[in-house]
Amino acid sequence: MKQITKSAALIAAASAVVFGAVTPLTASATDTAAPPKPKWKKCAGEGLDPRQQCATVSVPMDYDDPGGRKIDIAVSRIPSEKPSARRGALLLIAGGPGGDSLGDPSGKGQKLPQSVRDAYDLIGFAPRGNAPSTPVSCEADHDDLARTKLLPWPAPDGSVTENLATARRLSDACARNGGELMKHISTKNNARDIDRIRAALGERKLSAWGVSYGTYIGAAYTELFPHRSDRIVLDSNDAPDPVRAERAWLQSFEAGVEDNFPEFAKWASTPGNPYRLADTAAEVRPLFLRLAARLDREPIPWPGANPEELNGNVLRQAMLDNFYDPDDYPKLAKLILAAQQGTLPPAPPAPPRSALQNYTAVSAATICNDAAWPRSAAVYEKGVAESRAKSPLTAGMPRNAMVCAAWPWQPKEAPVRVTDRGPSNILLVQNERDVATPLSGALKLREAYGRRAVMVTVNSTGHDAYLENGNACGDGAVSRFLATGKRPDGDLYCE
Repeated sequence: MKQITKSAALIAAASAVVFGAVTPLTASATDTAAPPKPKWKKCAGEGLDPRQQCATVSVPMDYDDPGGRKIDIAVSRIPSEKPSARRGALLLIAGGPGGDSLGDPSGKGQKLPQSVRDAYDLIGFAPRGNAPSTPVSCEADHDDLARTKLLPWPAPDGSVTENLATARRLSDACARNGGELMKHISTKNNARDIDRIRAALGERKLSAWGVSYGTYIGAAYTELFPHRSDRIVLDSNDAPDPVRAERAWLQSFEAGVEDNFPEFAKWASTPGNPYRLADTAAEVRPLFLRLAARLDREPIPWPGANPEELNGNVLRQAMLDNFYDPDDYPKLAKLILAAQQGTLPPAPPAPPRSALQNYTAVSAATICNDAAWPRSAAVYEKGVAESRAKSPLTAGMPRNAMVCAAWPWQPKEAPVRVTDRGPSNILLVQNERDVATPLSGALKLREAYGRRAVMVTVNSTGHDAYLENGNACGDGAVSRFLATGKRPDGDLYCE
């Protein structure tokens, strides 16, 4: 779960990384009749490329009952720009959980070089539960949709009591309002849906570019359907942990913040910076910690925000949000300066309530259905205390209790397990400094894949690596692989 990508602008995220070696295809995955070909039509919405088309693909809600209730998966495409050079379909897999790639053929897909746009139909989709696919919603209380509750920031004294109460309220709302589909939203089912999309498109194999949590879906696809995967690019990678799954993603924020804060401190102490916070980089960290501690004690009213105050955890959450992209450093610096002065700017606009409810429900269902979380408060109390001592910047959040600590259902399957058995057709691309999916986790994924993968590490800061940094070495390696199938001979470091 691990995620948070551009979709994180809506809420907290979740992004992370089938048993055995090459997991055999289950009967539920193979014995269903191929879905009918999509009936493409003009997409609704503004700002889309006029070439983009939309359709739906019908998939089983429960793959253990393939003849039972069906749900719709919304898909989009822009066909190959040069049919004579067409190789197949390139699926764009968004982060989240809770994000979708329906607009990506018109958006990030158009950043792809001409050789790649010629070689593939660009395919987007909204994963199960995400509107306009068959949607889910928990209809949670407004206060429980605050970012500082969805990512579980503990109380200033480290207490997890309120986090567990929030988990119970949100879980109860999901059980009461989410419907049967809530039980069947998971990373493995997302991978099975992708294979149904592949079949509906009439493709023997499918290529993919997954980002953030999308790398976890992509990894699941390479394990469930290894010989139906063509050229797989996993960008901003989650660590594979078959025991703790998304809990490992949450804990990775400890490393991600420590990797990134020095870059922010350097920027925030640069002479001539209009948002300069300190004379030296070494002064920025203690300044931030002092301010967060002061706001823990003395929050500043912030009408229109959720919660309606700037407290220490809201400041810490702003740090995480603005570390996704160094271009957002000024937003964090301006908030710090305003807090020091005691006068805050207008609260940022909230996302549409229905979108936030949908995003929250899909995120919770995916994370909690993928792997079981501890129920004991003592487990989280111990983890938060250890985390607060190790990484004061994240104040214990990475080891705290999310909604899954009270989830009403147990996982139906074991978490995804990445192995080194299968085709050697995977390219990992990773920024060296990534707050949400740090390099240390990507290296674990690289190790798990063994000979199946090659990894390109880019000397850059931020979340999302391919086509985001202007790094000719990294972008060239990924583009060449997608267009020609040629990967670097070995792992590559790009300055």
